[in-house]
Amino acid sequence: MTSKGRKKTSRRGFIQGVAISTAAVGAAELLKKEVADAASPGQDQAIPLQSTEFDFIQKSAALEPDKIIDSACQFCNSLCRLKVHLKDGRIIDVLGEPNDPVQAGGFCIKGPMMTQLVYNRFRLKSPMKRVGGNKGDSNSKFEPISWDEALSIIASKFLALRDAGLARAIANKTSGRLPRGTGSLVGRYFSLLGSPNNTDVGPVCNDAGGNALAWTFGLGNFTNGYGIDDATKKEDLGSAKFLLFLGTNQAETHPVTFAYLLRSRVQTKAKLVVIDPRLTPTGAQADEWIAPKPHTDLALVLGMLYHIVTNNLYDAAFVKKWVLGFDELKNHLKSSGYTPEWAAKVTDVPASKIRLLAEAYAKTKPAAIFCNAGISHQLGAFDTYRCLTFLAAITGNIGIPGGGCNFMHNTWPGELKLPAIIGKTPSKDIALPVGPDYFAESIISGEPYQLKAIVTQGNPLLACSDTIKVQQAYRQLEFYVYTGLFMEESAYYADIILPVTSGFEMETVYMRRDDRAIRWQEQVVTPVGESKPDWHIWIDLAHATAKLDKRNPPEYWRDNFPDSWKDYRHLWATFVANTPAMGGMTQQRLSQRTEPLRWPCPTVDHPGVSTLYLDHASWYEAASALNPDNIGKRFLTPSGKVEIYTPQLQSRLAEAGHSALPSFYTHPEVIGKHPTIEYTSELVKNPVNPQALTQNIKLGKISSGKVHKQYPLMGITGRSSVVHFHSVTHWTYTGKQMNGVRLVQIHPEAAKKAGIKNGDEIIVESPRGAITGTALLWSGIREDTIFVPGWFGPGQKMAEEFGTPYYESVNILIDKQYYDNLSGQQAFKCFACRVKKA
Repeated sequence: MTSKGRKKTSRRGFIQGVAISTAAVGAAELLKKEVADAASPGQDQAIPLQSTEFDFIQKSAALEPDKIIDSACQFCNSLCRLKVHLKDGRIIDVLGEPNDPVQAGGFCIKGPMMTQLVYNRFRLKSPMKRVGGNKGDSNSKFEPISWDEALSIIASKFLALRDAGLARAIANKTSGRLPRGTGSLVGRYFSLLGSPNNTDVGPVCNDAGGNALAWTFGLGNFTNGYGIDDATKKEDLGSAKFLLFLGTNQAETHPVTFAYLLRSRVQTKAKLVVIDPRLTPTGAQADEWIAPKPHTDLALVLGMLYHIVTNNLYDAAFVKKWVLGFDELKNHLKSSGYTPEWAAKVTDVPASKIRLLAEAYAKTKPAAIFCNAGISHQLGAFDTYRCLTFLAAITGNIGIPGGGCNFMHNTWPGELKLPAIIGKTPSKDIALPVGPDYFAESIISGEPYQLKAIVTQGNPLLACSDTIKVQQAYRQLEFYVYTGLFMEESAYYADIILPVTSGFEMETVYMRRDDRAIRWQEQVVTPVGESKPDWHIWIDLAHATAKLDKRNPPEYWRDNFPDSWKDYRHLWATFVANTPAMGGMTQQRLSQRTEPLRWPCPTVDHPGVSTLYLDHASWYEAASALNPDNIGKRFLTPSGKVEIYTPQLQSRLAEAGHSALPSFYTHPEVIGKHPTIEYTSELVKNPVNPQALTQNIKLGKISSGKVHKQYPLMGITGRSSVVHFHSVTHWTYTGKQMNGVRLVQIHPEAAKKAGIKNGDEIIVESPRGAITGTALLWSGIREDTIFVPGWFGPGQKMAEEFGTPYYESVNILIDKQYYDNLSGQQAFKCFACRVKKA
């Protein structure tokens, strides 16, 4: 690579360049003063992209790599390829992929932090078992054991519970950090064991968007793609003329794909509107920032729909040909009185602004909607997402390049399929209500039955709401297996601890770009200590179970978990051969590409699908490969059309208290008196997740507002900055160095009322408990709202390196009672609170 080329793709230049461009382009009025102050004389100025015009790394005998390996960053859904430079088997540098037009050679600050997971003195290096101390306490004592002993202990416990008729008392909860396909192996093990409680990360993350997409269009996936569609040779999302962002801060959560949209916007002049209660770096790039009251996005969208429908701004031809339920929607909006004026009273967004937003979206085509956790983490998440699918459908912005409903994190092609199980498996009971937050309820109350043993691949003591109750539950849990990289908070509650490999220590696929794109990644370095990839652990556990099972012959387990699957190339080939519409995604093809390949992709000659539901031969071929019943269908619903309302949808959703045509409701701790939700004690079959139970609900009761007499503010949680990705980056040097303090964003007027100054140590209290942080006065947030970063925790030992505080989980403040009873999403985006100086 030339010196000039390296300057363009080096992580050093890219990180600084992103910082400079963010400071220089401030579209929102509230940022003008901050930007002007930052550039005033006497302030630090933006530094050059490099400290010298010469690159002295080139031709350095010590720093020239002897090998470059193609891996991938696993810290967000931008799916950046990392070209990892090795010298004598050690990582010496990490660069981006210059030949991927979406990545454009760059990555954000987190890319090199992948290395800090490998070379980290806090890594777990061997299996351990509890030998003393109370669960959850820092005095817990563990001693190293062999893998054989660890897996034997786990298998013995699971079989003992099964033989006692308690297979359903065993549960697993996966995590987004898992290598793709591990969840399929976990599900296979649980089927052989007879437990229904194999759950995934979705209810903590972003399941609701995928659920809504599936119910309206047929597939639960991000609808459009970044870059050129290989089937049509046309630009997809980069061709959007209108970008509507709701509850997504992509500058910090998806920086590389967001940068791609911004580069495209220079050419298209697309309008960017960001809807968020606080001004984020994403909002700073917008033409318009709109700040509704937290947890009221559903009202805003209903008001937009009303204006579009009643003013004939919809695409009549598309609706007539492809949409079922439009007339029912129109009548529902009118009879409910969901006018922009009504929405304005609920959201605090002026009616005139709602009308203008609706008109701009409806009249500009193609228009793309983007959403993320800001919508998912609401108790009305499924219904809000459904209304957003209606918005795209009635304006004809579905199944076209540059449009769609791009609800983030619904990236993988459903469950990666394995061959049919050999032998007869036990029957299963119905699963507990969807979402790991119900684990604590089951353990403590025993309703509808009690969990006895849990395995996790995440960190429930930080991820779950109502942390104090979760702590209580895991202290009394009979048997807990923690798998992870570090001694996170949850590890102190474990009976068995299993060390896993980081992304650079395994060959696998990284299937996390939101547009269904998949990359092959090579192994960079050998596993640290005795750590194992997660899929190895489940294969080995099956073989350990085979040795101890008195009910089934050894081949019951061994034949269903062949040793050959430990070679990920063999395992991936098995997935490709058995998963619908994946026949073209072979390891060889993925390895040869500099750009990722998008699913569905049924044959090696198929280009992959960028725009779902596109009226094009490549889509119809892929759709029929997904299911023979889809032959000739454009949309993969039972009718082959977009389904807003059908009697069947209505009947199914009514079983759990909902409707195919959502009515507005919100969290009872939103300021004001609004329709809200009541949870009954009745457990019914979940219509969205029929393998599980859920609480039945009643909608429409008006909230009293009493809680705000003592707790006058609304709190929202989220990612602290672009430096962090959930809790794992808190175990890196860069993460703790750059953002090791929990900075709570408070409007200056709210801070003044509480006697708080910028930089003060503060206490945030809710009816559930209290946490500490540092006040960050920020005019770019609603006066009635504070933002409290999540994923700080009391076990993050990297704080020792920098003298930063140890913090309790923000989820102490969250009430676990309030969740979306369809998707399982927890309501992290609103809680009543107050602040005071510490």
